[in-house]
Amino acid sequence: MNRQFAGFAAGTLIALLPAAAWAAPEEVLDTIFRLGSYATVVVVVAVFLGVYFYRSRDRSRTPLLKIFDQREAIHAVAPDTPVIDCVRRMAAEKIGALIVVEGDKLAGIFTERDALYKVLGAGLDPAVTKIAAVMTKDPYCVAPATTVGEAMEAVTQRRFRHLPVVENGKVLAVVSSGDLTHWLVKDQIEEVKELVELAARS
Repeated sequence: MNRQFAGFAAGTLIALLPAAAWAAPEEVLDTIFRLGSYATVVVVVAVFLGVYFYRSRDRSRTPLLKIFDQREAIHAVAPDTPVIDCVRRMAAEKIGALIVVEGDKLAGIFTERDALYKVLGAGLDPAVTKIAAVMTKDPYCVAPATTVGEAMEAVTQRRFRHLPVVENGKVLAVVSSGDLTHWLVKDQIEEVKELVELAARS
């Protein structure tokens, strides 16, 4: 009896063995396929990040001369200009700062912060107050050969938003922290979208 039962059990095991043998490889292959898809996404992300940081570092070395148009108008006013006129001009031009020049020489810069704290905060009448009285005198300036990275470091450490670019005493441009940030991340948004779409298809 025991021999008959043992024989039956052995036969059943042999009959079921091929099915089990085929089932395991299918699961393994499925797992490998899924891991391969994940690995592809990881590799794509790693490559993108590497390219992104490389390009960001490379872009930060770009001289300021290359990021602004030398034909672009410089928004400047004379020292005796009333504050109200300056504020109206800033609003009309949609800019955050005006250069104050005396002849061809840079005398100062007037920003939205100056209007808020030095004029309104101090209770001055913007209609009679001259810009020379509330401007930031002798503002920090940089040369056109200054890199984007160096300029960004300057505005970050010194905590201001506008940076005059001067050569031989002449103001060539005024770059803002927004300009610098835009330059550093330029073209990266589309690359991020492409990465997301590629990852979604993987």
